Formats: sequence, C-alpha cells, structure tokens
Amino acid sequence: MPTTALPPRPKRSHYDAVIVGARCAGAATAMLLARAGLNVLAIDRKPYGSDTLSTHALMRPAVLQLARWGLLKPLLEAGTPLIETTTFHYGDEEIVIPLAAGSDLPGLIAPRRTVLDRILVDAARKAGAEILHEMVVGDLIADTRGRVRGVDIRSAGRAALRVSADIVIGADGIGSLVAKCCDAQVLRHGSVSAAHVYGYAPIEPGAGYHWYFRDGLAGSLIPTNDGQACIVASVPTSLFDLHFRVGHAGARIEVLEALSPALAEQASQAPSDARLQAFRGVPGYIRQAHGPGWALVGDAGFFRDPLTAHGISDALRDAESLALAVLDGRGAAFEAYQRERDLVANQILDTTDAVAGFDWTLNDIGERHRRFSAVVKSEVQRLAERETPRAARRTSAHRAPANQDEPLAATRPNIHRNRIGA
Repeated sequence: MPTTALPPRPKRSHYDAVIVGARCAGAATAMLLARAGLNVLAIDRKPYGSDTLSTHALMRPAVLQLARWGLLKPLLEAGTPLIETTTFHYGDEEIVIPLAAGSDLPGLIAPRRTVLDRILVDAARKAGAEILHEMVVGDLIADTRGRVRGVDIRSAGRAALRVSADIVIGADGIGSLVAKCCDAQVLRHGSVSAAHVYGYAPIEPGAGYHWYFRDGLAGSLIPTNDGQACIVASVPTSLFDLHFRVGHAGARIEVLEALSPALAEQASQAPSDARLQAFRGVPGYIRQAHGPGWALVGDAGFFRDPLTAHGISDALRDAESLALAVLDGRGAAFEAYQRERDLVANQILDTTDAVAGFDWTLNDIGERHRRFSAVVKSEVQRLAERETPRAARRTSAHRAPANQDEPLAATRPNIHRNRIGA
C-alpha cells in the first residue's frame, strides 16, 4: 500500500530565531536574518505556494524594498505585469497619474500571492533559512521568569516536538497566536471597518491601477499575473451586512455597476464558476511590538484596512526594521523598532481610516488621497536613508543575561494553556 510521506522535522533543536508564519512578513524576516548569518526556522500552517486573500497591489515602498533585496527582477520574470499608470475615478471624473520610472522603481507591481510569497520563501531558503509548511505552532514556551524560550510544533502524523530559540517572532496575522500567548497589548484601535469582495477577470496587457469612488462606495481594478485583474467592490461593513449576506456575486456586480458600467462589464468577463472571496472587515489596530523573547511583525502587530493597499508595504518595511533590531540585539534596538513602526503606522492608520470610513464626499476624497500620498512619500524617504541588514554581529544582548539563562528542560510549556489550549 502507498504510504504518505511524513512532513520534515526541524534540523536543529535550537535556533537564533523561530518565526511563526511564512507569508510576506515572515518569509521576508527569515530571509533577511538568514542572509545576515543567523540560524532561522519559519513555520507556516498552509502549503508552500498556496494562495491567500489579498489585493496584491504594491505601493512604492514595497517595490523599492523588493528591488534592493534583488527580488523585483524575479517577480517580473515570473510574469508579473509592470504598472505604469494609476487612474483615480471620482464619480465621472478621471485623474490619470503616470508613474515616473527609475532604476530602482521602473513601475509598480501587483503579484499574485502564489508568486510573491513563493519567491520570498525561496529567497529565504537560498539564504539558509529553514521553512516548514503544513505545520502548526501549538503554543509558546516560557521560562519561570516569563521570558519566551521557544515553541511547541505539531504536524500530521508526528508527535508534538519542542524547539528553543533566542527569539520567537509572530508573523501570523490578525489572529496572531504569538500576540495572544504574549498578551501583546493593543496600543491603538482604528475607528472604522470596511468590507471587500474580490474576484478575478481577464484583462488586456498594459492596464494600470484603477481606483473608483462614488458616495458610499469604492472599487478597484488591479492587474496581476496570468493576464488577470483583481476587481474589488468595497463598502462599509454595515452595508455589507445588509446586502451581501444573501449573495456576494449579485451584490458585488451592483456595486461595480454603480461605480462604473465599464468596470462591471470587465468583471462579468470572469468564468461563470469563478470563485469570489470576501473580507467583512476588521478595524485597524497597532499592537505592542515586542517583549521578553518575542516580537511581532506584519498584520500580527499592525493592521490597516486593505482599501489603501498598503499592507504588503507595511509587512516588508517592518520585516527589515525588525531584522535590524534582532541583529543589534539590545533592548534599545527593539524599542527603536517599535518607535519607528508606530511613527509610520499611526500616520497610515489615520489616513487609511479617513478613506475607509466612507464619510467623505466626492469633493473631499481627493484631498484625503493626497494626505495618504504624502505619508507614502515620507516613508519612501525614510527607507532610502535606512541601512539594509548585513552580516550578523552575533550579539547576544537580546537573550536573557547569562546568569538568568535556563535550559529548555526547565521551562514551563503552554504558557497560556488556560486561554489557547494545549
């Protein structure tokens, strides 16, 4: 009888860093730490190369990050179309903005996550990181002083195993297990929630980004891989609850028709059995970014509504900032990571909520977009001034002082058994 291959096991019992989640934030962090010489393990519950809910659109900061990491060229070679114009549709008015090309920024891109995440994972593995898919972190391990020391890992067909680490990084999204286990405090709650229904349809080559707005409604057309565009209908969550529960497809087309008959016609070119994806919306938040033996990156630490298409940019920016903090190792470096993240995150949350709140009119939505653009330009400037992680200095300051180190056998597992289960 054929046998099912068991999932691989970690090669080590101890790592410099264990990362929970291997999507954009986790894979990028793993790559940067491995390139600097650290022993890194990243674990993800989903299969390698699997898809996930995303608008795909990358803004200037993300494209610049990928370019300087040497990953923009592989993404373009994978068939990701280059975006050279952005068009804002305010009612019947159109504003076309050509994207000034440069050596590091030939245009924008919107790769499918099956492409982007795979390339980030491959780059992390090439740098020496271990990436294990279809495995689950069941709990974190802490010593008697409450410092995180490692993780319990579970996979089908194998007994749970324990891996220790100098630092455990949560890159595990909105429902982050790491954030829950470590009682990461929410430093700020966003004020709005918007809902989005996504679908794909064929599109002609050479299309740019298109963003549509009418009172109380928004939509987008985002060219991605395989000759398709991601077409999104966006509404306040309250409107979604009223009209979308009965059927996503019909309600989505109604929104797209109200925004632009041409956009609705484009969406209708999708195959009849094409699957739609819906996100009801979650108010944004900024969580505490680090603590003894742990840190958060990506949506685990900062989430903003997808309407401004800045989530992947945030993930890549914060992955680099956190990698620098881990390599430095001192507590002050992690504090600086949180300060830098919060400085940008608060501005992005402010300007995103101003758009995603749908309390604007066509007379003032353009000004809100200009405010968001100013924040992005400032972010690009900060990225240009920041160093890229280099070879590790191999400091151990991010560990507990030597006289406080405890062997893994002395740690207490399941530090929040009463809340998340064993």
